[in-house]
Amino acid sequence: MRLAVLTDTHVGSIQELPAPMLNALADVDLIVHAGDFTETAVLEGLRTLGEVKAVCGNMDSTAIKMALPRRELLVAEGKKIGIVHGSGVPWGIAGRVRGEFDDVDVIVFGHSHTSCNERIRGALMFNPGRCRDSYGLLTIADDVSAEIIRI
Repeated sequence: MRLAVLTDTHVGSIQELPAPMLNALADVDLIVHAGDFTETAVLEGLRTLGEVKAVCGNMDSTAIKMALPRRELLVAEGKKIGIVHGSGVPWGIAGRVRGEFDDVDVIVFGHSHTSCNERIRGALMFNPGRCRDSYGLLTIADDVSAEIIRI
């Protein structure tokens, strides 16, 4: 199973997102967004491309904050994936976000606009970075592999 991971889009519509990233979304099983869509049109646009699992972020509109949870837990191919935007200063965010979930294989997060692909206390901490610069791919089989794609 292949998951595209996005965060911190900060645009008004999906037409403002990088074309290479939008093209890649056609080849995944699930789109995961870790918040800061900013506008509802971005969420709605992504849903026209495929199934979306998402959380709200601190910069999202009131409509998005009412429609999406602050954190989400999904299971894909038997792997537990926590999704949360994150908060506070960017320094040390991976450690703070790790405390949001107990027994998970992966935690997808955003907020810092900085990529992260490292393990902390048994969980893969994955932040692809700001959407205008990069996106992520998670491939889930017996194990989880993560890749950050620079645009």
